Amino acid sequence: MVSSPQPTILAPPPAFGRSLTFHLALEADPRHDLRQLATRFDPAWGVVGLGEPVVQAVGRSVAGLRPFPAMAGPGVSVPSTQGALWILVRGDDRTTAFDRTKSIQATMGPAFVFGDAVDTFTYAGGRDLSGYVDGTANPTPEDSAALAIVPGGQAHAGSSFVAVQRWRHDLGQFARHPQGERDAMIGRRLSDNEEIAEAPDTAHVKRTAQELFDPPTFLVRRSMPWENGAEHGLEFIAYGNTLDRFERILRRMCGLDDGIVDALFRFSRPTGGSYYWCPPLARDRLDLSALGL
Repeated sequence: MVSSPQPTILAPPPAFGRSLTFHLALEADPRHDLRQLATRFDPAWGVVGLGEPVVQAVGRSVAGLRPFPAMAGPGVSVPSTQGALWILVRGDDRTTAFDRTKSIQATMGPAFVFGDAVDTFTYAGGRDLSGYVDGTANPTPEDSAALAIVPGGQAHAGSSFVAVQRWRHDLGQFARHPQGERDAMIGRRLSDNEEIAEAPDTAHVKRTAQELFDPPTFLVRRSMPWENGAEHGLEFIAYGNTLDRFERILRRMCGLDDGIVDALFRFSRPTGGSYYWCPPLARDRLDLSALGL
């Protein structure tokens, strides 16, 4: 049976989305509900990721999958809020995103307990709420599949791994800095999106420069802004055929390698993070054969 990746992984971020997290009910056996999800979930609705809790609950393992690691660096901390199941709903408008969410909720069985939801959207043609272009260093579409999808001939071919991390911005704090200082925090000029060669070592672009790691840490990022009226920020979403690359970047942002903390922490803080395995498709439906389903 030929497996293929879930199409949302390689597609551009949608106009509207909804990031859904579910946990396992206490002592629940999720096998029946997972079979039901695999049968009824339409890949056009979005992308499904399975966390380590649900994989362990069915007595299986997925090589490379693990819980999201909590970290602490000089003056900063990164929490882990590992879920059992994550679904990113996509839509060209809010009506579609809402209707697809309702269809997914009707599909879910009692083994999965709703945990969290946040509405996401494309802002100003692909910018973060800070105003800066997001994803400038993304790989080309031609390279994305090789970086995000487990290749044929390997275990779980056609699948992917995703890191989902919610950041809450303090844009008021950010705006109190002069424009030149804001540019230095990011490492790019807001006016033309050009990288600043003389930016300080704390600049976000320098902390996360994927090509400067050995080996390089390129990811396929599909992050989207979010807001709920009271708070706002970025739902960081990055796919890869391994989680190692993201984890190395995060460690460097926290200053765990050299004591230099990413300036992003001056106006934004992560409030949660999870790792998931995104199973492949077979006959246009989720292929959960790796879990014995």
